[in-house]
Amino acid sequence: MAVVTILPSNKTITVDAGTLLSAAIIAAGEPLKLKCEGKGECDTCHVFVHEGRKSLSKLQRKENEQLDTIVGVGSKSRLACQATIGDENVTVELLGFSSGL
Repeated sequence: MAVVTILPSNKTITVDAGTLLSAAIIAAGEPLKLKCEGKGECDTCHVFVHEGRKSLSKLQRKENEQLDTIVGVGSKSRLACQATIGDENVTVELLGFSSGL
């Protein structure tokens, strides 16, 4: 089990290891959009992972290639629909277009 903290709302949710980060965010009641239906082909679930990056599944080639097309990507960037949560706690920040701001 891991606790996922979602910024800027500070909502938290406890999830089982193996849960998709996008599923955890949506289950916490955040308005995360998945325009490509979770296929890793768009940028609507782009988040910054502030803590627990090592707990997430490794960045795969497809996700890395998609991140390369997004403006504002940094070392903390992940696509929530492609990242699986491990056993350690994770803190993510929803970006303005994802969180409805």
